[in-house]
Amino acid sequence: MTKRLIVKIDEEKCTGCGKCVSPCAEGAIQIINGKAKVVAEELCDGMGFCIGVCPEGAITIEEREAIPFDLRKAESQPKTTDVSIKCFSCGCGEQDNYLMPVRHNMESLWVCTKCLPRLIHG
Repeated sequence: MTKRLIVKIDEEKCTGCGKCVSPCAEGAIQIINGKAKVVAEELCDGMGFCIGVCPEGAITIEEREAIPFDLRKAESQPKTTDVSIKCFSCGCGEQDNYLMPVRHNMESLWVCTKCLPRLIHG
């Protein structure tokens, strides 16, 4: 075990909406029994892309003893496309452009890299 940053999910706050699953490219988060769970610590890189899309504020990053991140195992996870994820501004999906989770007007949204400059600069 090594001390590192890792995602922590508060089960009391989690509603099981699943919005955190797709941003986790490594496959560390799954919905189990109606709640989001880190199913494999070695798959969590601690980057926290899942935090920005959690509407309940149930996800945080903590520094603690955990199994080291396993890049090879993370890269071997099946890649899935969530067609429900779209840019809130133009409507394009991840097959059209890169998408990023953002907080805007107290809402967790996805924005594509084409629309991001307009969001930032107006």
